[in-house]
Amino acid sequence: MKKTIALLITILALMLTAACGQTTSQPPSTAPQKGDSAAAKPEAGQAPRIASLSIHLTNELLALGITPVGSVIGGELKAFLPHVADRLKDTKPLGVATDPDMESLLALKPDVIYVDKQYAGKDLAKYEKIAKTEVFDLNEGTWRDTLKKVAKLVNREPQADTFIQDYQAQAERVKKQMQGQIGDGTVMAVRVTAKELRVFGMRRPMGPMLFEDLGLKPAKGVDKISKDKAYETISQEVLPDYDADAIFLVLNKEDGAQKLFQQLQTSPIWQGLKAVKANHVYVIPEQPWLDYSAMGTKMALDDAEKRLAK
Repeated sequence: MKKTIALLITILALMLTAACGQTTSQPPSTAPQKGDSAAAKPEAGQAPRIASLSIHLTNELLALGITPVGSVIGGELKAFLPHVADRLKDTKPLGVATDPDMESLLALKPDVIYVDKQYAGKDLAKYEKIAKTEVFDLNEGTWRDTLKKVAKLVNREPQADTFIQDYQAQAERVKKQMQGQIGDGTVMAVRVTAKELRVFGMRRPMGPMLFEDLGLKPAKGVDKISKDKAYETISQEVLPDYDADAIFLVLNKEDGAQKLFQQLQTSPIWQGLKAVKANHVYVIPEQPWLDYSAMGTKMALDDAEKRLAK
């Protein structure tokens, strides 16, 4: 009886030893758990499947070399913005920011969703049910701040730093080009739509690039436009009051805007402007100039550099 018990104890001991050996020989699981920080932040060089519900956030991603799996489109255009459309050939259109296509968003199965607080701040729950949701307040800070925030989330902070440094160097070149043409003169930005003339103030989309990055002097009254407003609607009779030495003129594509500008050019008021007489009117397209994002501002600067070199 004692021998039998001893034999059973020996067999059990051997079985336990074998089981322990099998357990310790297998590597520990590296699969990220829900809420694990490793799951929220990708390894360097890798990017999660991002669905962007802001055309500006889409362009911050493009500046970092990341193509979102899905993105909203321009409301008026009903398409991706023309200056980046070729970079979004593999990106699923998700409707407009004010009313995104939830069915398409759900079908994409994104890892994370980027939203603009202005449009999605009160309705985050429906996005959070689909994927982790990152909220950006695009009315705070500059495009640089947004780019850095995105870069931190996708582990591409060095790329963001390089992008900003390259932009700064280019801005200095363009600044010298501009000074070579107008010296210490003043500048204003005007938009011609189908119905009206708009003078841009100091804030985005035009103000920061012209008056901060390029260090240009605002024309009379430009700095008086309310900080709460991107522009002031004016009549053409008021244009001489600004007394600008140079005008950046954003011309909308629609026929009405083109017609209005043709009429403006034939008026004595327009022909009497200092900027017109000196041939310092720079007619520029809506996009990329009105896209206040890292990619949009960089491409607007590219456009300025080419025009000033002529």
